[in-house]
Amino acid sequence: MRAAAEADAIDPLINILSSKRDGAIANAATVLTNMAIQEPLRLVIQSHEVMHALLGPLHSTNTVVQSTAALTVAATACDVEARNELRNCGGLEPLTELLHSKNDEVRRHASWAVMVCAGDELTAVELCRLGALDILEEINLSVSRKNKFSEAAYNKLLNNNLSLKYSQTGYLSSSNIISDGFYDYGRINPGTKLLPLKELCLQELNDHRAILLVNSKSDTSPPPSMEDKLSDVGYGRSISSSSSLRRASKEKSTAGFGSPTEEKSEPTSGRNTVLSRGATKEKGSRKGRGKKEEEKVKEEEEVLAVPKQTEGSPDKEWYPPPDPDFCAYVFEVTKSILPIINLKDQIETLAKYVADKMGGKIPKEKLSDFSWELHISELKFQLKSNVIPIGYIKKGIFYHRALLFKALADKIGVGCCLVRGEYSRAWNEVKLLNEDRKGIIGRLPPPEEYIVDLMFHPGALLKLRSKEADLYRFL
Repeated sequence: MRAAAEADAIDPLINILSSKRDGAIANAATVLTNMAIQEPLRLVIQSHEVMHALLGPLHSTNTVVQSTAALTVAATACDVEARNELRNCGGLEPLTELLHSKNDEVRRHASWAVMVCAGDELTAVELCRLGALDILEEINLSVSRKNKFSEAAYNKLLNNNLSLKYSQTGYLSSSNIISDGFYDYGRINPGTKLLPLKELCLQELNDHRAILLVNSKSDTSPPPSMEDKLSDVGYGRSISSSSSLRRASKEKSTAGFGSPTEEKSEPTSGRNTVLSRGATKEKGSRKGRGKKEEEKVKEEEEVLAVPKQTEGSPDKEWYPPPDPDFCAYVFEVTKSILPIINLKDQIETLAKYVADKMGGKIPKEKLSDFSWELHISELKFQLKSNVIPIGYIKKGIFYHRALLFKALADKIGVGCCLVRGEYSRAWNEVKLLNEDRKGIIGRLPPPEEYIVDLMFHPGALLKLRSKEADLYRFL
C-alpha cells in the first residue's frame, strides 16, 4: 500500500471513482478503504477531497458500488475535517438514503459510516435532521434487518445530540455531559423532528411549554450598558454587532478626538454631520464647554449606531441567547464547591445552592401555592421568546432545578443522571459508596444510588426506590 501511495496511485484511484464502470469504481473504493487503515495514508487520501469523489458512488444504483462507497466513508471519516467536508458537499443525504436499502451489506456498511460520522455534534445533528435516527430506530425494531452497527449508530447519534436524546428518552446518564447550547424542549414522541435552537428562537411567542436553554458563553453577550437599548431586539438577531460596537466605542474613547485626517476617514455620513455641527459650536465656546460637547456627541453616536448595527445583523453569525446569571453560577460553584474533597458534601452543597437560586425550600403542603407558572409566563413575555435561559428562572420546580443541577454538576465533574418524570417532575440520580461498608477488607462495595432532593429538603439524599424517593418522584 505504501508503494502504491509513493507511486502517486491515490490520485488515479480517486479519479476512477467518477468513471462509468461499476466494477472499476467498486475496486478503487475497496483499495482506498484498505489504504485508509493506515493513518498517514488516510491523511493523504483526505487531502485529495475523497468525500467529493464519493458523492457519485453513494448515488449509484449498483449495490456493490453503494456498499464499497459507504465502507470507504466509514474508513476515511475518522477526522473532524473529513466529516465537515462530507457534510458540506452534501454527502450525508445519499448516505442516509442507503439506510433504506434492502441489501443487508449496504445497510450494514451505511450504518457503520453513520456511526463514524456521528462522532461530532454538528454532523450528528445534521444526520438527525435528515431522518437517520428515525430510519435506524425502524431498522432496530426488525429482527431480520438490524445489525450491531445500526444499534451502535443509533446510540451514538443520540449521545451526540443530547437535546434530542433527553426529549425522546427522558434520560441523560452521568457520561452525557451537558454542553453550551443544550435545550430542553420537553417530551416528544419517537419520529417527531426536534427543531434546531435557532428556529425555536425565531418562532413567534406561543402558549406552549417554555424551552429551557443552557448557555455559559459570555463572550457573545451584549455589553450591559446596551441591554436597555437592545431590549426590543429578539433572539433571532445576531448580537455580534453589539460586541463590535463595544470595541469601536472603546477605541474612540481611548483615542479621543483625533486629527482632522481621522475625521475625514470616517465612512458614516451621519457621523460627519454630527461632528461638523459639534465643531461649529466649539469655535464660539470655551475649551471646557467644547469637551462637554464632545462627550455629548459620543453619546449620540452610540445611540444612533445601535439601530444601524442591528438592521444588518440578521446576515451575520447567529448566537444563542446569553445567560449572564448562569455564567455567574458556573463561576461561583467552580470557586466554592469544586474544591470540596468529599463527593457527598459536594452534592449536598450544590443541591442547596440550586434550590436557593430557584426559590428556596418549598414545603410539600405549599407546593400548589408556588406560582412558578406565572413567573415563567412573565419571562417569556419579557424576553419575547419561547426560549428561556436557565439562569433567568428564579422560581423553578422539579424539572427546572434538576436541569440546573445537572448542568452545574457537569461543569465541576460531579457525576449525576437527569431523569424526566410525569407532571413536571424530574430528578437527579447520583451514586455514592456506603461509608459504613468501606472498611470491609477484600472487596469494594458497589455504590448505592440516591435521588437528590432539590425541593422539600434541599441537599437530602433519598435512597433510590425507597418510600421517600418514590414520594419525591411521583405525585
